Amino acid sequence: MKLIKTIGLVLTGFLLYSSAIAQNPRNYEFRAVWVATVDNIDWPSSKNLSVEEQKAEYIKLLDMHQQNGMNAVIVQIRPAGDAFYPSQYEPWSEFLTGKQGLAPTPLYDPLEFMIKETHNRGMEFHAWLNPYRAVFNMHKSSIAPTHPTKLHPEWFLVYGDKKYFNPALPEVREHTAKIVKDIVSHYDIDAIHMDDYFYPYRISGKEFPDQQSYLLYGNGMNKENWRRSNCDSIIKLLYETIRAANPRVKFGISPFGIWRNKSQDPMGSETKGGQTNYDDLYADILLWLEKGWIDYVVPQLYWERGHKLADYNTLLEWWNQHSYGKQLFIGHGFYRAGTNPAWRNPNEIPKQIEAVRNYKTTQGSVYFNSKVFEKNPLGWCDSLRNNYYYYPALVPPMQWIDDAIPDQPIPTKLANGLIELAYKGKERIKAFGIFTLEEGAQVKFSNAQLVQIIVTEKTVNLDLAKVPDTEGKRVCVATVDRNNNVSQLVELK
Repeated sequence: MKLIKTIGLVLTGFLLYSSAIAQNPRNYEFRAVWVATVDNIDWPSSKNLSVEEQKAEYIKLLDMHQQNGMNAVIVQIRPAGDAFYPSQYEPWSEFLTGKQGLAPTPLYDPLEFMIKETHNRGMEFHAWLNPYRAVFNMHKSSIAPTHPTKLHPEWFLVYGDKKYFNPALPEVREHTAKIVKDIVSHYDIDAIHMDDYFYPYRISGKEFPDQQSYLLYGNGMNKENWRRSNCDSIIKLLYETIRAANPRVKFGISPFGIWRNKSQDPMGSETKGGQTNYDDLYADILLWLEKGWIDYVVPQLYWERGHKLADYNTLLEWWNQHSYGKQLFIGHGFYRAGTNPAWRNPNEIPKQIEAVRNYKTTQGSVYFNSKVFEKNPLGWCDSLRNNYYYYPALVPPMQWIDDAIPDQPIPTKLANGLIELAYKGKERIKAFGIFTLEEGAQVKFSNAQLVQIIVTEKTVNLDLAKVPDTEGKRVCVATVDRNNNVSQLVELK
């Protein structure tokens, strides 16, 4: 039995490898994982880890995702009105040290550390913030004297077992904007990211307690439109804050997978979801995309193909029709592996990826959650590593942020078969990309296959003998800038 299984795995690995080689070059594709810190879901694994254990865990996590072909991580740095970095506005997170407000000992800056380790691997770091959650669990959470709920109790509302920033208050919007400005001004992040938690998901039989604020700020609108306008206001403010403070930083939102059902709105999807972004979370994602207030959207399509109420393929097509020219990535429910018959199918995630790639308007995938990858559920990590993400990919650039093409690298032949690659331009770069081309193909990006990313800011020595998959092919190099623009290729052999 074990022998049969081993032979099958070897054969499968060969077939996956052959499939990867046969694919058209996919040099641009967003491939990311959410790393949740709230309640120690992904990192750190416990509130009681030492600083060295925290660092070792994060490095191990990054190495795992890099081996699986990821080029970005989306890390939660503000789970509940707290911080995974030294903040002048909010206390240290309890999920880092076990007690809110308690700094790590010896003192270090986890955010700075994570960004550096992530960038060292050529990956992007997207800083994930929760805009409104303030106390994760009112019965269990550690609350520091410097937490906003202690300093400004009038800013907060209680709903269920949690405490929330009141979305209606201008002071709350300004506070959040200060936090975002602080982060993008002092840290070399690539994006600010927010997920689906705007107004909280409805609790049956309980109304969100904002009637007093509505009477004060409603301005004649009905309550639903007023709530949506509150969310619109904070998104617009954050977009303007980011662009003013650090215009190269992207702004992305990962909403619940259903905007509205068609039964509620002719523009809605052919779904029968219970709660929706527009009607329950008061997040009008389409407006934000249309107005250009966000740069990318990652709808959480955590349902399987063929789901009776919210079919994955139906929603995938709908979002592709409503991305308004901004980047669209798809959120996959990696965590759902084994939870029901559909998610015990080893082909579910592979088929979802293939469906994503059938749309030119979809430019990548994001997976929830990081911890699940450690178990290689249903062999999905093998599928990523050996097939779908066999070759590396760059994060798609955003021309509306930066479309400047960097200078080409200058190659110089050295002794022992080495080639020095030098960048002489003035702007900072991220890496050199090594590409292969078939014999006779024109030397241009669309014909080339990215096979290696070498992280550097200026100069590196390349050993052609160590470049993968070059047999019978020509080899080229290009400069990759910090915003993922690629120079013209330079042929090396």
